[in-house]
Amino acid sequence: MLGIAGGAKVSTKLGLRQTLIAKLDKRAIGGGMANTFLYAQGVEIGGSLAEKDMADTARAILAAAKGKCEILLPVDVVVAKEVKPHADARICGLDEIGADEKILDAGEKTVRKLREAMKHSHTLIWNGPLGVFEVPPFDQATVIAAQEAAELAKSGKLVAVAGGGDTVAALNHAGVASDFTFVSTAGGAFLEWMEGKALPGVEALKPACPGRSWKRSC
Repeated sequence: MLGIAGGAKVSTKLGLRQTLIAKLDKRAIGGGMANTFLYAQGVEIGGSLAEKDMADTARAILAAAKGKCEILLPVDVVVAKEVKPHADARICGLDEIGADEKILDAGEKTVRKLREAMKHSHTLIWNGPLGVFEVPPFDQATVIAAQEAAELAKSGKLVAVAGGGDTVAALNHAGVASDFTFVSTAGGAFLEWMEGKALPGVEALKPACPGRSWKRSC
């Protein structure tokens, strides 16, 4: 089982990070969230978006995952000085990020590793884009990864489940939302369900008594 976690913040998905360590074989982290993990490992991330106050938490998650869940972080990134359409961008290694540059997408090597992980997985759980997909050219990692997942799902090689508003928008942007096994428009509720929490709407549909139809009451 492979999980993809993107988006901006570690703090909003902390419960998911900790809960899924025991359930997933591999966990890919992208988007602004990956910047926090890279910063926590001592990578100079320039002017990139990151929750630097969550560095200790990121390190704790990495330590907890050892021997249980392989964490896939970017090995190369797309950087630019400005977040604007068709900005002057470049792909570079983690040790080549300029002080005035921002990490805005995952690089080609990172995407190749993620696609390979998908090919060796039976189930994919995806929440959050891998970059600033709303602003080309920083949509490429998300689009390519989404297209790979959709192709594997269509061929019956992968159960691909995605959830969250930004995730749905990214899959629609890539033109593959209808090819995923299941897509949830819910964001927070999807994450809570993945954590194993009870959802009121789902609980209400369960049988009132064991062995009775949900249409009946006790």
